[in-house]
Amino acid sequence: MLQDRTILGLTFALTACAIGGYFIPDWLMNQMMFGFARALAIIGLLVLWRTGLVSFGHALYFGLGAYAVALLDTNLGISDAFLRLGGAMTVTGIVGVLIGFILRNYRDIFFAMLSLAFSMVLYGILVKTEALGSTDGFAVSASTFLGAAPEGKYPLFVLICVFGWLAAVLVHGYLQSTLGRLTTAVRDNEIRVEYLGYSVAHAVHIKYVMSAVLAGAAGALTAMALGQVDPDSMVNWTASGELVFVTILSGPGSVAAPFIGSLVFELLRTYAFELVPHAWQMIVGGTLLAVIFFLPGGIWSIAARIRGTDK
Repeated sequence: MLQDRTILGLTFALTACAIGGYFIPDWLMNQMMFGFARALAIIGLLVLWRTGLVSFGHALYFGLGAYAVALLDTNLGISDAFLRLGGAMTVTGIVGVLIGFILRNYRDIFFAMLSLAFSMVLYGILVKTEALGSTDGFAVSASTFLGAAPEGKYPLFVLICVFGWLAAVLVHGYLQSTLGRLTTAVRDNEIRVEYLGYSVAHAVHIKYVMSAVLAGAAGALTAMALGQVDPDSMVNWTASGELVFVTILSGPGSVAAPFIGSLVFELLRTYAFELVPHAWQMIVGGTLLAVIFFLPGGIWSIAARIRGTDK
């Protein structure tokens, strides 16, 4: 698997980014941190997309991961980045397993809208509960690393790059496995999959939990990079919409695509707001329309055409 061209290319690119991050301006490193952290959630949505499922509510897990970091910080004083990340993934994994028992029985628009409903329930709880920060959210202290407290965000940037690479490699390996290959089979014909002796509901459940954990990790890393969590930017339906937007922008062709699409989205949003602060959403929306009409396979389809392959 490590000899796969996609993984080799991703390894080279993320290694170059991790090393180059030490020399680039802070503003650019911040953009890359936010983009690569979000890419984890997009990888999870990519797995669901290949299964024929679209979630309009993955901000539920993105927000849970972010708030897990904030609550570990404010209530328990935990500042270690690895403990924060592990705690966020544990919480989102448990919630994903529980909700997965419900969502694995639904498809199409019912799956999408139910996932949105669950995320809005969490949003309502957060904005109405003062103990959870209400509309203001929480500030998150700087992360430490195994007891060390280095200055700046470069160590966190390296962690995001390394963890992003690890997640991409594991998901890529999963998609090449027997259970992973059921992804497109479930999308194409569930009845045939059942006749082969596999449980479609079980397969969907596994993929849903995987996407939930990845979204939780994305939220946790974003909270540590941003130093702030609040319900509007991390749990509201607009946050879920951004994740779906970047998934479409990236395309489902490769686990490397989310890193490219997420970085493009961050830069697009930043410069659109800089140039047209009162109409930047129009530029972002226009970009989405252009991708749908001219690049239905997402940005990754450009690389696929250059390589002369659909993968």
